[in-house]
Amino acid sequence: MRRKHKGYGDTFFIDEIFVKINGKQHYLWRAVDRDGEVVDVYLQAKRDEAAAKRFYKRLLRYHGGEPRMIVTDKLRSYRVAHREIIPETIHVTDRYTNNRAEQSHEATGVRERGMRRFKSMRQTQRFLGVHAAVHNLFNLGMQLVSADHYRNLRSSAFTEWRRAVV
Repeated sequence: MRRKHKGYGDTFFIDEIFVKINGKQHYLWRAVDRDGEVVDVYLQAKRDEAAAKRFYKRLLRYHGGEPRMIVTDKLRSYRVAHREIIPETIHVTDRYTNNRAEQSHEATGVRERGMRRFKSMRQTQRFLGVHAAVHNLFNLGMQLVSADHYRNLRSSAFTEWRRAVV
């Protein structure tokens, strides 16, 4: 499903949350584009500058180029990674501008509770990567298109899903 993805917007909203795996705290980094599609999800044991740099490098490698703008919260690690890896990109840290990334974490919490917590880092990273791809497939933005066009998009998403599952 990822190979057939058409592309992402030029603005990324980046955030991290705490995830407990076997009683230990880990950090789930997530980048979302302006349409709410998950660009990348990365699970790490730390939340320092090195972890932010690793996530930025992975994001650039996966996306294939630099975004026009990155929106984050005021975590200092983001500033260091931005300054060293993509200094030409606009970096916004205003209050409430990162709500899109904050809201994208809600589905992860619901799935985590439904699965009765995650058991290992490898299993968690694998599950969240697949979950993001499926979310992007069915995230159609129904408020932006007409009902007929939405039905066509929905049927093509289910066709793609059937191809991926079979």
